[in-house]
Amino acid sequence: MKKIELDIVGLSYSQTQSGAYALVLGEINGRRRLPIIIGSFEAQAIAIEIEKMTPSRPLTHDLFKSFAEAYHIAIQEIIIYNLVDGIFYSKLICNDGKKTLEIDARTSDAIALAVRFDCPIYTYEFILSSAGIVIEGNEFVYLENISETPEEVKPVSAGGGYATLSTEELKTKLQEALAEESYEKAAKIRDELNKRKAS
Repeated sequence: MKKIELDIVGLSYSQTQSGAYALVLGEINGRRRLPIIIGSFEAQAIAIEIEKMTPSRPLTHDLFKSFAEAYHIAIQEIIIYNLVDGIFYSKLICNDGKKTLEIDARTSDAIALAVRFDCPIYTYEFILSSAGIVIEGNEFVYLENISETPEEVKPVSAGGGYATLSTEELKTKLQEALAEESYEKAAKIRDELNKRKAS
């Protein structure tokens, strides 16, 4: 399966979930974005490394890097390899010079390590197609609805503030959220559109 390389394009505070952040990964040489909700500790660990700040004592991810380097282990790449019920699954591809091993990891931890080891982050097409958002020209379009025409409102579960909006209204809201770089809001709208597509 062909891997698609991603880069970190944004990290913003969640306006709806206390203590959560929206990490936005972008397709290298592409227009697609993959928003992932992560915890504050992991967001801090990623931000500190991106900003090249040096904490007074090593953070957990810094300790992991020092420990790995002491035993001549390097992380070659990170792969976000699956998406189940809104949860991203990732693995570290590690090498000690003799053998290569895959280690399961939370996506937020994997990315915090990727920025420390300066290694690439990859995912697969099916993940970007189902959970990503693409920019077409000056408009943001929900990936799975690119070839569809607007539909009328379908009955959906009562939960969530977007259930009462029509599909066309949701697409407009999605465009607005992306224009404002409110990626968490965009992810919620995307999930509502996903529910309608599945029903």
